[in-house]
Amino acid sequence: MAVAVRGSRSGGGSGIGGLSFRSFFSYRIFVSAMFSLLFIATLSVLLTTNPSTPQHDSTLPTTGNAYVHRTFLALKSDPLKTKLDLIHKQASDHITLVNAYAAYARKLKLEISRQLRMFDDLAQTFSDLQMKPTYRASLFESDGPVDEDILRQFEKEVKDRVKTARLMIAEAKENYDNQLKIQKLKDTIFAVNELLIKAKKNGASASLISAKSIPKSLHCLAMRLVEERISHPEKYREEVSKPEFEDPSLYHYAIFSDNVIAVSVVVRSVVKNAQEPWKHVFHVVTDRMNLAAMKVWFKMRPVEGGAHVEVKAVEDYTFLNSSYVPVLRQFESSKLQRSYFENQAENATKEANNMKFGNPKYESMLSHLRFYLPEIYPKLHKILYLDDDVVVQKDLTPLWKIDLDGKVNGAVETCFGSFHRFARYLNFSHPLIRERFNPKACAWAYGMNIFDLDAWRFEKCTEQYHNWQNLNEERTLWKLGTLPPGLITFYSTTKSLDKSWHVLGLGYNPSISMDEINNAAVIHYNGNMKPWLDIAMNQYKNLWTKYVDNDMEFVQMCNFGL
Repeated sequence: MAVAVRGSRSGGGSGIGGLSFRSFFSYRIFVSAMFSLLFIATLSVLLTTNPSTPQHDSTLPTTGNAYVHRTFLALKSDPLKTKLDLIHKQASDHITLVNAYAAYARKLKLEISRQLRMFDDLAQTFSDLQMKPTYRASLFESDGPVDEDILRQFEKEVKDRVKTARLMIAEAKENYDNQLKIQKLKDTIFAVNELLIKAKKNGASASLISAKSIPKSLHCLAMRLVEERISHPEKYREEVSKPEFEDPSLYHYAIFSDNVIAVSVVVRSVVKNAQEPWKHVFHVVTDRMNLAAMKVWFKMRPVEGGAHVEVKAVEDYTFLNSSYVPVLRQFESSKLQRSYFENQAENATKEANNMKFGNPKYESMLSHLRFYLPEIYPKLHKILYLDDDVVVQKDLTPLWKIDLDGKVNGAVETCFGSFHRFARYLNFSHPLIRERFNPKACAWAYGMNIFDLDAWRFEKCTEQYHNWQNLNEERTLWKLGTLPPGLITFYSTTKSLDKSWHVLGLGYNPSISMDEINNAAVIHYNGNMKPWLDIAMNQYKNLWTKYVDNDMEFVQMCNFGL
């Protein structure tokens, strides 16, 4: 019984296992057969289907079954048609590019430009090329094989036009590429700025050379005057001093210069505009070399209206020697002379403003004579200092009536904004300057200054000038010049005058308004473009030349002003 049962279980188990194995095997065969049939059917459909779209049509889908469809078509297609498709696409791309540039040109309102017409013509040429009957019939509308010779000719013409299009685009790109235009503009600005800096340096150097040189006409005039003095000594004997030269009730002027024609213009312009010219006294101080010429001029051409002129040489004032005058002692020192010439070489490579220190006038005692007015004219109470490059346009007698409030110097201030303040002229990194002065203090101008000589003596301004000049022996407080020590000496003793008394800049600034000039009592040709030089600015020159004594025979002989 038991054996029978075990045998039954064993036999049953064998039957069930065999049935499962056969069912699984039959299922795998069935699935494999179905996949094989499906693949064969799909492949048959793909291989037997004819394409309805030309090979060069760029609108064919590129995804899914359509991509497979196109791949099999490419395998069956003519290789020349594939090449034609690529050539056609290249031509279409360049038509689009040329049309884009043409459209941008129209947007920029360049309809009449040569480039726009060329872009339009080129785009039309591309379109006309594809529409040629030969190409259209053989390449685009034929279902047969592509003619290789015609395709080669079509390719050549397309490439020629593509080359032309690329050259035109490269040539015109900078007109349409904003970034390229910006970079080119930056490069141009940089190059122009470099040229401007170089031109400014060259112009400043040439202007300095012109300012330092003596014009031929001025040299001729001085020589003619000296020749006259030598030829007729009896006419030019030394005259005794007139009492008017020391009369404090008259209007006294101080003019320190070695330029004969410039001094004559200053004197003549004052007298012609004065209401009472006989009350005006001019103290002219020059150097020994020009003393004879200056005296002969005013002897030959007496001042109109009874005005008085005194001409002396700086050497006549014997107290002005190196033991008393610090600047003379410094001028004689080899260290200063070496520093002066080294600065000339150094300033030649710097900005134009520094180059002015190469002018020899900064080593002339005539420039520093203004600091000794009370000692030169001990009996006077007030004196008006005038530079030789000014022109007087109004009566100046009201200046002597201005109340200076106990101040020494009456002058016109020149600062505006951050310009012409003390920081520009003095070295505020030096502790002596930093502790004593305000860098934002307003500077004033030399050229027309009314000095109260009594207040000057009381304040001991000349002694203060000497002290500061001695401290600046190493040129650590300021560079060469007379304005910086003037600003220091009269720091708290200067009264500001109305700007209409003194208008500056006619020797360097071409933008001064004529209204401002016409309203000015004194106009000043400060700068290198002096009115007696060829480099003078034409718009201002006639204001000076109208006071030149053209009737004087030597002026005519020397062609002065021509």
